[in-house]
Amino acid sequence: MRIKRLGWLGVRTERFDEMVGLLRDVMGVSLELEEPGRAMFTLANGDPIDVFHTSVERYEMFTTGPVVGFVVDDVEHGARELAEAGVEVFDVQHGDGFMWAHFRGPDGNLYELQSTDPPS
Repeated sequence: MRIKRLGWLGVRTERFDEMVGLLRDVMGVSLELEEPGRAMFTLANGDPIDVFHTSVERYEMFTTGPVVGFVVDDVEHGARELAEAGVEVFDVQHGDGFMWAHFRGPDGNLYELQSTDPPS
């Protein structure tokens, strides 16, 4: 597996409104999507930052701090390599043209592999 770049940052916080305000109003990051408990921002180079409120159950595994996504060519292959190395890997998921798999590093933090979904 070869990591190509960082491709995503996810933050889960009880101070959701303050975090959204910091990114949007103070730091000038472009708000792309806002829904209950989630705000997605895009940096000038296109990299996404997702902010989640702790009440959103879908992201309850984000308990160790910000989650960084590593862009790879093939998430399924990378997830297999990690699992074979004894790393805890969560299911590969698909959505909106992307695929990703979360994994827990030896430091106890949650990380993510991600890539675009291959065309059907």
